[in-house]
Amino acid sequence: MDVDATVKTYYEQILQRNAGEPEFHQAVSEVLDSLTHVLRKDPHYADMGLIQRLTEPERQIIFRVPWVDDQGNVHVNRGFRVQFNSVLGPYKGGLRFHPSVNLGIIKFLGFEQIFKNSLTGLPIGGGKGGSDFDPKGRSDLEIMRFCQSFMTELGRHIGDKIDVPAGDIGVGGREIGYLFGQYRRMAGRHESGTLTGKGLQWGGSLVRTEATGYGAVYFTQEMMTARGERLHNAKVIVSGSGNVAIYAIEKAQELGATVVAFSDSSGYVTTPDGVDVELLKDIKEVRRLRVADYAKEAKGAAFHKGGNVWEVEADVALPCATQNELDGESAELLADNGVKYVAEGANMPCTHDAIRVFGKRKIDFAPGKAANAGGVATSALEMQQNASRDSWSFEYTDKRLRDIMGNIFRTTAKTAAEYGMEGDYVVGANIAGFRKVADAMAAQGVI
Repeated sequence: MDVDATVKTYYEQILQRNAGEPEFHQAVSEVLDSLTHVLRKDPHYADMGLIQRLTEPERQIIFRVPWVDDQGNVHVNRGFRVQFNSVLGPYKGGLRFHPSVNLGIIKFLGFEQIFKNSLTGLPIGGGKGGSDFDPKGRSDLEIMRFCQSFMTELGRHIGDKIDVPAGDIGVGGREIGYLFGQYRRMAGRHESGTLTGKGLQWGGSLVRTEATGYGAVYFTQEMMTARGERLHNAKVIVSGSGNVAIYAIEKAQELGATVVAFSDSSGYVTTPDGVDVELLKDIKEVRRLRVADYAKEAKGAAFHKGGNVWEVEADVALPCATQNELDGESAELLADNGVKYVAEGANMPCTHDAIRVFGKRKIDFAPGKAANAGGVATSALEMQQNASRDSWSFEYTDKRLRDIMGNIFRTTAKTAAEYGMEGDYVVGANIAGFRKVADAMAAQGVI
């Protein structure tokens, strides 16, 4: 078998069948690049249409979401749920509310989720959903009405043994509360395992809020330990200032690092003496302000309008904002400024060009499907607690998270070495995630 020609054919078919979806193309291309190594060593993975089936969602749901604003005006948004692959368990993946959301972005996120969920070792499949609704500037009542309309359609497609959504960009505890309330109202019963990210008083899990950021730092710590280095006393830059970024900052500083910069879409803040995490939480989570407002109140902090957070000298970079935020030019900046480790806290924040630069400049790079798997892992732990009507302590749940991230690192590193690509965590994560799913698909037949 001519592996390169076979993979090229797969990719050309995907481009043809999924026109106008560049993010999805990018995600599939990265995985197919890794699978060339698999097909050379284990050509049976080309059998039974495994790769073609894996890149085609099992189900794509698109629906209208009408809602009424506080002035009585009717708005219509579009809702999505892509149930991508359920071979390992019920579909599992977040909901994103953001004006940039379209089918291609949801498909890219759902495709990534298959491998991420596989790497956790937990029995969950891959899916993703969301809407082009923008919660920014909307009142609580407007968001409630939107969430109720959204769930009125989505609710008929989900359930604790079918599909278990969670939060993502634009969907936090407030939105999950409204969504779950409407689902419970429709179902006529309290199925707490149908959504994760719930409030602690009604079925939520400790550490779920912190999990994605914490997990990215735990993976970074594993990468550094493998090189004989420590996170303690390291300088860290973090892009973003949302949930993932805040808790990555918190955990990095708990482990002895100094976070020297973070950002939002308006610019970045330098914090040479570290971040006042409690003030940052108050600014972003309570008052819902911008990072410029943090700089006004924090001692020693300075706001830089526009610019590039990757200009700051550091040892570690954690991109935690959004997809394709870090390109090849920025990757060169990181390398020039001393960064030796990059771990994706967001989904696919690094472009192909950036990843190539990391390889060329000898920067250890952890892809999102490995490094940011902590969020979905803890969601699965929330599902376990719901199923057993139990509630675990923060310390116990955090330990489970640390253990899962350590296992993901070891699996990723071992798989990369097995295919002669030691230290290539992209290849390791893609292949390890793929093999588990593909083996299960082959065992269950052509469905």
